[in-house]
Amino acid sequence: MKRNTINPQWDDPYLIDVPSLPQGSWEDNGQQLKLSVPKEFSFSENMKYLSNAPNECLFHIKDHRIYKAVPIGQETPIIEISAEHENVITIRFFGNTTPSRQEVRAAVAGYVSEWFDLETDLRPFYDLAKNDLLLHRAVSEFYGLRNVGIPDLFEALCWGIIGQQINLAFAYTLKRRLVENFGRSVELDGEQYWIFPSPHKIAALAVSDLAVLQMTTKKSEYLIGVAQLIAEGKLTKKRLLATGDYKKAEKMLVSIRGIGPWTANYVLMRCLRIPSAFPIDDVGLHNAIKHLMGTEQKPTKEEILQLSSTWTNWESYATFYLWRFLY
Repeated sequence: MKRNTINPQWDDPYLIDVPSLPQGSWEDNGQQLKLSVPKEFSFSENMKYLSNAPNECLFHIKDHRIYKAVPIGQETPIIEISAEHENVITIRFFGNTTPSRQEVRAAVAGYVSEWFDLETDLRPFYDLAKNDLLLHRAVSEFYGLRNVGIPDLFEALCWGIIGQQINLAFAYTLKRRLVENFGRSVELDGEQYWIFPSPHKIAALAVSDLAVLQMTTKKSEYLIGVAQLIAEGKLTKKRLLATGDYKKAEKMLVSIRGIGPWTANYVLMRCLRIPSAFPIDDVGLHNAIKHLMGTEQKPTKEEILQLSSTWTNWESYATFYLWRFLY
């Protein structure tokens, strides 16, 4: 059994964006990895959130376990994620997909940690939420919930673009069509595990190629344009984070065709983990506030700014927790 801290340095997009984990935060037992989790983490609460997407195509949930293929460089290990103990997440590799190299196992551990945002200390957020008009009920009902993220920048941008101005159910349908038509899959023991399309794959397509998705022409153009920027190395998580400023990162994203303030903040929140990201124009946020306030009218932007005045540097978590009342 080994305790490790490894930062993979391969020339591969799936590894460049994977964080290294602190010494002692995970154990490597070869076919099985164990991640230490903070007290303010509930596997059950996060599973409830993930289970609310019945048309999800990138992971399966069965018997309180998550099954997913995680592309790491040239390998695609298939993992089972479970939590038999409150303070530990167990990652088990299936079949012959156990990575032989420690670097790949480290990348998988980093991916799962990033997915569940395990490195964020939620105690300050819970402290401010206790006396907050909107958040006190949210943190009580969903204690241990994390901002379940989308570690891959291209997938996060695509999801943000696909979800523009349509309901969530149809967004999941479009996502499944995109994945099943242009992604790839791995089969193990009769089960199919899908991997999101690479930006290089989508960048090489024409708008007519995406007609099978039955998505608007504009959205197809946006997806291809973003894919080209990422494939060419002009848009990366590293470049966005290097701005060192939330507003600068937002401005960089909004300058891209098809990405407005809502999509930019969604990506900064779910992928870049920028705590101040705040999709203030989000309909779901408005409906959650309306629900909690017991009003007939949705709040105005000025009212939201007033209600959120104490959320400084926790806007993204506040939004995610409020969304949970609806999704």
